[in-house]
Amino acid sequence: MKKFILCISLVVFMAGKNVAQDFQFTTDQIDFKYERFVLPNGLTLLVHEDHKAPIAAVNVWYHVGSKNEKLGKSGFAHLFEHLMFNGSENFNDDYFQALERIGGTDLNGTTNSDRTNYFQNVPTSALDQVLFLESDRMGHLLGAIDQAKLDEQRGVVQNEKRQGENQPYGKQWELLTKALYPKGHPYSWTVIGEMEDLNAASLEDVQEWFKAYYGAANAVIAIAGDVEPQEVYKKVLSYFGDIPAGPTIMRQEVNIPVKSTDSYQVYEDRVPEARILLTWNTPEFGNKEDIHFDLISAILTSGKNSRLFKRLVYDEQLASSVVSFQSSSEIASNFVTWANVKPGGDEKRVQEIMEEVLSRLIAEGPTEKELKRVKASYFANFIKGLERIGGFGGVSDILASNQTYFGDAGYYKTVLKYVEEATTADVQATAKKWLTKGKHVLLCKPFPEYTVTESTVDRSKLPEVGEAKSSVFPELQRDKLSNGLNIVLAKRTGVPTVVMNLMFDAGYKTDYLSSPGTAELAMNLLDEGTKELNSLEINERLQLLGASLYSYSSQDNSNVYLNTLKPSLNASIDLFADVILNPAFPEKEFERLKEEQINTINQEKSQPISMALRVMNKYLYGEGHPYSNPYTGTGYVETVNKLTKSDIESFYTTWIRPNNATLVVTGDVEMKDLKSKLEKALGKWKKADVPTINFATPKVNSKNTLYLMDRPESEQSVILAGHLTEKYGDVSQIALEQMVSILGGDFTSRINMNLREDKHWAYGASGFVMGAKAERPFIMYAPVQTDKSAESVTELRKEISEFISTRPVTQEELDKVKTNQILSLPGQWETNSAVNQSIVNIVKYDLADDYYQTYDSNVRNLSLAEVRDVSKKVVHPEKVNWFMVGDRAKIAENLDALGFDAIIEIDADGNPKMPAVKTTKTDIKN
Repeated sequence: MKKFILCISLVVFMAGKNVAQDFQFTTDQIDFKYERFVLPNGLTLLVHEDHKAPIAAVNVWYHVGSKNEKLGKSGFAHLFEHLMFNGSENFNDDYFQALERIGGTDLNGTTNSDRTNYFQNVPTSALDQVLFLESDRMGHLLGAIDQAKLDEQRGVVQNEKRQGENQPYGKQWELLTKALYPKGHPYSWTVIGEMEDLNAASLEDVQEWFKAYYGAANAVIAIAGDVEPQEVYKKVLSYFGDIPAGPTIMRQEVNIPVKSTDSYQVYEDRVPEARILLTWNTPEFGNKEDIHFDLISAILTSGKNSRLFKRLVYDEQLASSVVSFQSSSEIASNFVTWANVKPGGDEKRVQEIMEEVLSRLIAEGPTEKELKRVKASYFANFIKGLERIGGFGGVSDILASNQTYFGDAGYYKTVLKYVEEATTADVQATAKKWLTKGKHVLLCKPFPEYTVTESTVDRSKLPEVGEAKSSVFPELQRDKLSNGLNIVLAKRTGVPTVVMNLMFDAGYKTDYLSSPGTAELAMNLLDEGTKELNSLEINERLQLLGASLYSYSSQDNSNVYLNTLKPSLNASIDLFADVILNPAFPEKEFERLKEEQINTINQEKSQPISMALRVMNKYLYGEGHPYSNPYTGTGYVETVNKLTKSDIESFYTTWIRPNNATLVVTGDVEMKDLKSKLEKALGKWKKADVPTINFATPKVNSKNTLYLMDRPESEQSVILAGHLTEKYGDVSQIALEQMVSILGGDFTSRINMNLREDKHWAYGASGFVMGAKAERPFIMYAPVQTDKSAESVTELRKEISEFISTRPVTQEELDKVKTNQILSLPGQWETNSAVNQSIVNIVKYDLADDYYQTYDSNVRNLSLAEVRDVSKKVVHPEKVNWFMVGDRAKIAENLDALGFDAIIEIDADGNPKMPAVKTTKTDIKN
């Protein structure tokens, strides 16, 4: 056994009054403890202790990805990721079900060009069971893979590919892959693979793939959370020690294709805006210059002061959005930047400006001010990620990725050092070296001897789950400012972040008193300038503070959100207050955001799911109801066009009042100190009378009606179906949540298992009850392959009908979702943001302050009779209205035979196309 111990600590890195001027980071201030073990079979184990919550993150990385495939065998790594969720020799069942039963959260598996990983957060008491499952699929998988499973997951993957390509700009990645890498290069095919390769994959192919790459010596396990390293090592040795190392694997060397000339490519897609995309081949992941490109990307498009955003979106308003990023991979990377050109805009001019901005950066380099800003943002984002033990960017992810790619779990320190030490000259030199030619416009020591350790694990059954630790939700403290502003605080110590969410009882529902789209535009405009600071200056201060701030609306609330670091809290609150109390609503910003909102509406009209969401409420609630406008809140083109700056000011003076608000705060702060800071910053804010929103009885004029929206050349049909159900509080919310999990909320729910796992018609399907203060929509959602549109309607009808008749909820189903809910609670409240969101729900729905403290016992005591009773109150198959977005020419002929009372074709704004009557097959064809 080789054992390496690194004992370092996460420190408080800043204190002082002049935060905005002095706030800086250094690499030495960002450390965390971990221990490294290498088992005799070559398996590497990394362990990090974090006792803030009784959970553990288990992150398993295999050093195999699509680049290990061969021509004609693409997609194997990703296909195998799916297969490894479908059961092993000693647990031949769905892994999602097993992990849900033990309270798994933040759970998934992913594949890229270089690695495959599986990750989950579980209660510490369930660690043995997770280790059993992970070791069983690593060492005991092949006997469980048969032709049926291969065919099932092949269908799921192919639907995933269709779903991705069905999205706007969804085909660009395959085009870029083939343009940037010559045929035969390990990166010259996409991770998801080609349809013909997936179809040709045999059972023997799959088995040989597993034998070649999934040995212990090719894997890293990172475990973080409420654990003790030596104890974890013993467990891992017990479960994994008998797994063979696997064959030696030749590692591909760095292979960056040299493009001496530029190339140009044009393709067409169903999108609302043109996109100019520039990309270059760049250094491999972890190279110092690779890290420089992260800084270059931020300089170009991160924040309103970034060069491309300011020039194209803010100043000249030629583009609706700009994006850039370093797509880092193990043997070669790509630097990508794109701009979406506004409708009717000059595409050639946008490309000229992009190249002009890049040329200037190459010629002059960044300014010291720019580099300081993006470095602060880089370090702040990294620190915020350390609050989580699992998931993307969490501690276990950082450790596993660095060990896999670099053979050193602490290599992140090297990366951070590259960021810290980068000078303006360094960044300029990197840009000059790699970005001056070859762009595309669209767009491997001797192997050690390994042995195995005799296993004492009984693999005839799963290990028993230990006694679960109770979830802990912080106690809430309440107070009020002199002007009536309510404060709700959940004090949490640990990582020094503070989250604040100022909730106003407003939101999209207020649009029925004004005009659709008003609340969305008003709250988007709120943080675009104060009496003393313009939008760019606000953004720059936020980046220097390591903070993020944004204002937004939802259906029932308008919010101003702040996520900052404790050392910069005072300055952050001052800026927060300035945005709330002194909005300038600049005319230039108003016109820009108004145009952006219109562009967003047009984008919504091109995306299948948002097309349905825009029209759904109109037919579920009826005209004149506060919820009858588009669920997205953006309004209609004609209504937004008519909005004036005075409409925005009227919204602000009417609804943005302290007596109409609650400030929810989560983080390491005392109520006394917090109230004092807030009274000083917000105490002069004056209260005023606020209108009352009257929720009239919804005027639902239809049932069993299909509202059809034509989207030619769609590769899938998107189905939304449902009806309104009881208000929040009219039925047991605990029972409702479990009912929804069984029917459509979980991966293993009835609807998803039917359409995805059994029929292979969808990548995913679900059912849910949407949140609202008044009557709420009960919805089923299924994006299905086009030729199974009618059949999918039939299956959905069957599921909800049988749910309240011949196949009601069973005790086994209820026990499963209850256990999953109880055990997953600790992982749900890992971050301050997650706790803050739960408190927002308490405030929004007027729940008791101890709602989540008693949640555990209330779920445990829930009976089958209660869930069945709620099912009958909520699910009414005869009331369902249907919304479908798809290629009318391909799907219409089979819909009339489904027995709808009416089939009404509607446009993207929900207006019926004439005639709005029952549609026959003849009508449809004509």
